[in-house]
Amino acid sequence: MPTLSQRIALTANHLIKQTRLRPKAAIILGSGLGGLADGLQEAVAIPYRDLPSFPVTTVPGHKGRVIIGRLRGVPVIVFDGRLHLYEGLPMWQVAYPVYVAHRLGAGMLVVTNAAGGINPALTPGTIMLIRDHINMTGGSPLTGENDPELGARFPSMRFAYDPALLAVAREAASAAGIAVAEGVYVAMLGPNYETDAELRMLERLGADAVGMSTVPEVIAARHAGLRVAGISVISNDANPQSTVQPTHEEVQRVVGLVSGDVRAIVEGLVERSYA
Repeated sequence: MPTLSQRIALTANHLIKQTRLRPKAAIILGSGLGGLADGLQEAVAIPYRDLPSFPVTTVPGHKGRVIIGRLRGVPVIVFDGRLHLYEGLPMWQVAYPVYVAHRLGAGMLVVTNAAGGINPALTPGTIMLIRDHINMTGGSPLTGENDPELGARFPSMRFAYDPALLAVAREAASAAGIAVAEGVYVAMLGPNYETDAELRMLERLGADAVGMSTVPEVIAARHAGLRVAGISVISNDANPQSTVQPTHEEVQRVVGLVSGDVRAIVEGLVERSYA
């Protein structure tokens, strides 16, 4: 069986043959945010299914393709379609895109997602810059034997979301006239939404928003030494006092309404980070 490093090299080598661009930043797109991939210059798109050793996503709203191109002149790799634990994938496969991006030379990761607003101040349509996270998935992509080619055995997760990048994202939003909130994201396994009791627990733990993704990729990014910025779109009301029943269709609809604003923030963040 090939090692994880060998699998990553196989995927990266395939991508290297498709374009002369070498990405400086990686972007993972969450539910309903696929439109952020549109408009890249010199773009080359490859379906996940055509990449050796690359997992395939099965979730509606996730196209499942890698796009390499220029965003505001900066070479980037975009993963248009996230991989989730609830699809039955092991943690290392969910985090796989991050290691591929690192192998190609990316030094920064921007993660986006749709999330339920636990904090009553975070209403649907709010854009939240992620300040920190809580891992309630029950696992980590670093479980098992460590490959020193990928990163250190015991990476720190203090300041997992780079404070300097958070400040840049804040500046990018302000320059575009976009109001943003900041908060703590908690990741649950999914695919079911949370019970009232679980939401009350998460609220007491200090979570502002809840979702079913992002944390595995961020752990892998810190393991590999990438700087991380995170953006959540509050797509549904997850306040414990709410009686609203969330649906995937409504999540995608709400995210679609503010996807242009998210794109503006991501573009400004990448451009300012590599100006």
